[in-house]
Amino acid sequence: MAEVTSLDALSKCPKVQSDGNSIDTFQILNVGTLEADEGWFTRGGGTSTLSNPNPPRGRRKMIIMTMLIDHPKEGLILFETGAGENYPEVWGAPINDIFARVDYDPEQELDKQIELTGHLISDVKMVIMGHLHLDHAGGLEHWVGTNVPIWVHEDELKHAFYTVATGTDAVYLPHYMKFDLNWQCMTGDYLEITQGITLRLAKGHTPGLIIMQVNLLDSGTWICTTDMYHVLENWEDNVPQGWLARDHDDWIRSHQMIRMLQRRTNANMLFGHCKKTAEKYKFAPYSYT
Repeated sequence: MAEVTSLDALSKCPKVQSDGNSIDTFQILNVGTLEADEGWFTRGGGTSTLSNPNPPRGRRKMIIMTMLIDHPKEGLILFETGAGENYPEVWGAPINDIFARVDYDPEQELDKQIELTGHLISDVKMVIMGHLHLDHAGGLEHWVGTNVPIWVHEDELKHAFYTVATGTDAVYLPHYMKFDLNWQCMTGDYLEITQGITLRLAKGHTPGLIIMQVNLLDSGTWICTTDMYHVLENWEDNVPQGWLARDHDDWIRSHQMIRMLQRRTNANMLFGHCKKTAEKYKFAPYSYT
């Protein structure tokens, strides 16, 4: 079973040979904390049995992360945007009661986190969206009416607009599903979007979820899985999410693909909301190279 790489093991990762276009830095931004019933995140979490018909309901704190890449050719690239400003009010009840914001710190707002890296949010030249659920795409509000390209898989964009129009899935919201965002669509299963950054379709949690592979000179390969895996247990135990799972068969196929990718590259894994895994790494202003 592959293990999540820790800081102590980063020096053992395979090195990527520079061709003059290598990524300068990779930074992990902490943009908030949610708390919810563990049954949302792990298959069978809190399930009753004959011998234990009323198990205690476990709750779990979940980190919200985005990643900032300083690329020598493309400039600043942001992977996902967090939940956005004032999101408890924007989400409203009952969503914010189910996925509650806790341990709030104003310094976790997306613009403040980007400032920690020595940049401004207006310096971002490209946004890549792993998927468009409200806790990952809410921050897209910052780029409404700009020309900054917002990359997303075409299947995800179609599904998100459909669900907003029909009201069939409350985890996509209309305030960021706007026509005046500069949507750019990945099609197919694979896209090398620029030197050192590869996107792969990983259906299961959503129809068009994409993971991002980043290759760095010193720390090796990173795989940002967004919510293909909410928590470490999804990865280690080979089980999909709990109540947040969508298509089981697609998830299994995507999981097999990512397993093989991690095995080939010895990648550092960043899961969608796992605090335990995230705490193995350092957050901005620290930079990985």
